[in-house]
Amino acid sequence: MRYSFGGDEHVFVEVDEAMSLEAFFKSLSITTAVRAAKIKGVTEICPANASFQIKFDPDVAAPDDLVAELKQLESAADSAEARLRTRIVEIPVYYQDPWTHETLMRFRDRHQDPDATDIEYAASINGYDSVEAFIAAHSGAPWFVSMVGFVSGLPFLYQMVERARQIQVPKYLRPRTDTPKLTVGYGGCFSCVYSVRGAGGYQMFGITPMPIFDPKQEIGYLRDFMVFFRPGDIVKWKPIDREAYDAAVADVEAGRFAPRMAEVTFDLNEFNADIDGYNAKLEEALQ
Repeated sequence: MRYSFGGDEHVFVEVDEAMSLEAFFKSLSITTAVRAAKIKGVTEICPANASFQIKFDPDVAAPDDLVAELKQLESAADSAEARLRTRIVEIPVYYQDPWTHETLMRFRDRHQDPDATDIEYAASINGYDSVEAFIAAHSGAPWFVSMVGFVSGLPFLYQMVERARQIQVPKYLRPRTDTPKLTVGYGGCFSCVYSVRGAGGYQMFGITPMPIFDPKQEIGYLRDFMVFFRPGDIVKWKPIDREAYDAAVADVEAGRFAPRMAEVTFDLNEFNADIDGYNAKLEEALQ
């Protein structure tokens, strides 16, 4: 792990150069320990995909002393059990919807392949014969929420398959100035859901009818907290058509919509021993 200072008030810690579930669990273990230790002077803890950042008051905590404490927690994290009580959530996705299609067509001059849509491009560079085959791969295995942020409530999702099968797609050559709210996007090795409308550079594959951020907390399943996702959540995409999308939107507006989800325990060692078999057991919990 690499420690560095960000100005006078931050310590940045890189757990690994590459994203992996092992790096995520180590970051989660250390940041959880920092929170539990209530280290004097620490004011914010920000976990990320394969790193984390600590904000502190330098008048209360000496920078070098804080790093020494973090290194002690690192040693404890090496022997920590990579096991997490979490939840698996089914997220409906209307792939190749008209709204993201209209948006992406306005920004073809910023794309690697102006003659293809985002999902056609992604399918091609990942070796899939058709968009349908690509959608089956994108929605076929669950995804792990490794970080929430960038804009409020946006989840970064890491595909739970062996590295050789993971989808890789670069971001746009130049960012868009528009992205529809609740777009399901992709950049690098991460899928995401844009919680609000705004600029963006991830490839756009579709849209979900399920709100994931509600600052007014009027939506039933967001009344306790305005942000839906938490690091460690597991997501299973469910492809839907326009009729199902419209029905889900109507349910959201009427206050009837509730995401299908279940409490599960994720064990990294068991997952690595039989990835496909373990994923199948996780998905059974949704039934």
